[in-house]
Amino acid sequence: MNDSLYDASAPVFVTGLVNMRAWLDKAAQDGSPDALMEARLAEDMRPLPAQFQMASDSAKNAMARLIGIDPPAMPDTETSFAELQARCEKTIAFIESIDPEALDGAEEREVTLKFPGGMGYRFTGVDYLRRFALPNFYFHASMAYAILRNQGVPLGKPDYLRHLGQPIQL
Repeated sequence: MNDSLYDASAPVFVTGLVNMRAWLDKAAQDGSPDALMEARLAEDMRPLPAQFQMASDSAKNAMARLIGIDPPAMPDTETSFAELQARCEKTIAFIESIDPEALDGAEEREVTLKFPGGMGYRFTGVDYLRRFALPNFYFHASMAYAILRNQGVPLGKPDYLRHLGQPIQL
């Protein structure tokens, strides 16, 4: 079975962002949100809000690049759990607003990433999604999860996979 590029991207990003939003609910019940906003795993690592912001950016930028439009601007100004959750919601709303047919032909669309200093990457749409966008999204989602766990928030694998719901008897 071959999934469309839309099926391999939009629902994956939405699911991850919905899960991430729920982690903040759990963190707010269990700890000090203000302290968690500065938490990081290593001194040279970006803190928790940046992990949410970069996961959001990865998802919205990927979808925009795949359909050939500019992504919505979302300045990295969040200073609370509520603002991070609102960013997740805004990103989800953008992704869900995209018509699946808008990705028709995007597998071969050229996607170019340019970094400061003139370096970057050139991909086909499908390679961009598989080799850059999804791994980058999951990296930042995993870092957010790990920071929260490291700070004592009682998250477990069921929270990471909460979109599956409770297992059923087989």
